Amino acid sequence: MKVKKLNELFPDIASNTEVTGIKINSKEVEKGDIFVCTMGVTADRHDFIDEAISNGACAVVVSKDVGEKSVPLIRVKDTNSYLRELCSKYYDYPYNKLEMIGITGTNGKTTVAEIIYQLLGDDCAYLGTNGRKWKGKSLSMRNTTPDVDRLYRYLTEFVNDECKELVMEASSEAFFRHRLDDIKYHIAVLTNITEDHLNIHKTLDNYIECKCQLFRQVEPDGFSILNSCDVNFTRVLASSKGTILTYGFKETDTLYIKNYEEVANKLKITFIYKNKEYMVLSPLLGEFNVLNIAAAILVCLAKQMKIEEVLAKVENLKQIEGRLEVLPFTNKYMVMLDYAHTTDALDKILTYLNKIKKNRIITVTGSAGGREREKRPSMGKVVLEKSDYVIFTMDDPREEDVNQIIDDLLATSDLTNYERIIDRKEAIYKALAMAEEDDIVFITGKGRDNYMALGKEYLPYSDYEVIKSYFVEVAEK
Repeated sequence: MKVKKLNELFPDIASNTEVTGIKINSKEVEKGDIFVCTMGVTADRHDFIDEAISNGACAVVVSKDVGEKSVPLIRVKDTNSYLRELCSKYYDYPYNKLEMIGITGTNGKTTVAEIIYQLLGDDCAYLGTNGRKWKGKSLSMRNTTPDVDRLYRYLTEFVNDECKELVMEASSEAFFRHRLDDIKYHIAVLTNITEDHLNIHKTLDNYIECKCQLFRQVEPDGFSILNSCDVNFTRVLASSKGTILTYGFKETDTLYIKNYEEVANKLKITFIYKNKEYMVLSPLLGEFNVLNIAAAILVCLAKQMKIEEVLAKVENLKQIEGRLEVLPFTNKYMVMLDYAHTTDALDKILTYLNKIKKNRIITVTGSAGGREREKRPSMGKVVLEKSDYVIFTMDDPREEDVNQIIDDLLATSDLTNYERIIDRKEAIYKALAMAEEDDIVFITGKGRDNYMALGKEYLPYSDYEVIKSYFVEVAEK
């Protein structure tokens, strides 16, 4: 990327200072950055101009009068929408230099995106809940779909490293906040839609509309790939552009799942494609993964890959981090790490675990603070009914009281097969210590997240590292 100067981006400004980046977080501003005073959910970033300047901002973009400052001020009508325009210009429209593949849905986004990333190989980059990955690199992120200033910077990294395509998780919040408005997608995929994120969208109808937006942004010669089993299939179909491809359990589907069964710790799936039958053995287990794998296969077929080549790669898929991930620390019992944090996802996974269990299911879970309280009772009910024992604990409580969150989880169940341990590390240690031979210890809600949201802070924390440390301590004893 050619270095831009301030007067190139803003011809009315005389300064030829080299611009080093664009930031909306004043604490992250470095010398030469332009600071854009966007309006956040809880913060007006005009309040942090002085901090940004002291950190080295060379100019500030504002939407209201802030008085005289020691650096140039650029006045615009709406800083939030202007941020996309500025980042596009500064980073040379990186989204136009990649074949964009977007995945949306309530559950399964990360798994489908990671499967596609594995199947497409070195020319592909991945961006989503599990961070960003490309060319052997792997870096964490906090949001599924980052704010525009970060997103366009990451896209530029991929372009500079000669990636040809990007598979990205496209969250409903990202469409709600207009982070993705500039992007045209070559391929868009729907996993499913169940009720979630109503703290942001307020109604299920609004939530579905944001999911539909991905398919409106598909290029005319692109593909909309839809799950025909989803209850909102018809509505998403009405919004879809490009060629429509479907997957599911209907004979009319482009990729028809004829049947599946588990054989020797493999998932044997039979597909019908273009009137021909194909069989594949997948290392990823569970009915939900039948659909996830089908979606990923259709993406590859839309890209003109041969089905035989794709199925051969499916048989060599690696486990998806933090998604029904069986950890290798003990052979005595199974330790499973997952991200499930909706009633639907918990129900499907626990139903599957009950099919394969040889002894007990011990579940460690919670519910995020500052999010929909309405879904907590149904989450708690399904976990209690489908686990032998549950330890309720914190899961990004933010400014909510953890005991109140757990009370919400228990609100509609009379079952008593649980305890509450507020500290998540202590809760995980308790579950692992009480596990007996052939138990399943199911630790869910955070997957491979590397933080805990406590109060207004994001503190370093990882379920994976906690589990690993437990077994290290046991070994040392």
